[in-house]
Amino acid sequence: MATAEKPRRAACYSRCSTSEQSVDGQLEALRAYTTARGWRPTEYVDHGVSGARERRPGLDALLQAVRRRQVDVVVCTKLDRLARSVRHLVALGEEFRALGVELVVLDQAVDTTTSGGRALFGMLAVFAEFERDLIRERVIAGIRRAQAQGRRFGRPRLHHVDPERARALLAQGLSLRAVARTLGTHATTISRALAAA
Repeated sequence: MATAEKPRRAACYSRCSTSEQSVDGQLEALRAYTTARGWRPTEYVDHGVSGARERRPGLDALLQAVRRRQVDVVVCTKLDRLARSVRHLVALGEEFRALGVELVVLDQAVDTTTSGGRALFGMLAVFAEFERDLIRERVIAGIRRAQAQGRRFGRPRLHHVDPERARALLAQGLSLRAVARTLGTHATTISRALAAA
């Protein structure tokens, strides 16, 4: 742990889910906070990585520094930047506590050096997972609504086969493979198109 003579070593973690988003706002807030506290910050960034993934390059590097006792406090702007499942948040919180590392979450005023901060950390972890479940439910409902309206999802078909033309060629005595060659596709694709028709 840091002493009174030495500034605390802060691991500043920021993450955004898509490559179109930016972590600049998060980093500005983290830099301002650590500067105001007189801490020595090191930045760990995951750009375009989902919070649902437990393994992330920036987070992995941060955890490695924590385990090497190179960090006194982990600072992030929101809990969902760090993780979005209760299990993962609780595991991180327990590991930090076991190693004597504090956690500060700026936007949610979490500071695990206090009992109130520890309790709030637990509650916010529950809400972060609840919010993620709500988002997932809305996405699934939207997909179902679109499917009901006739929209197709998944990989686009590489080859469109006219079943009538395929039948006509088969009726002329061509084999399935010969029909596939004629139509520039695979025999399996012809079979599927005929079955679907």
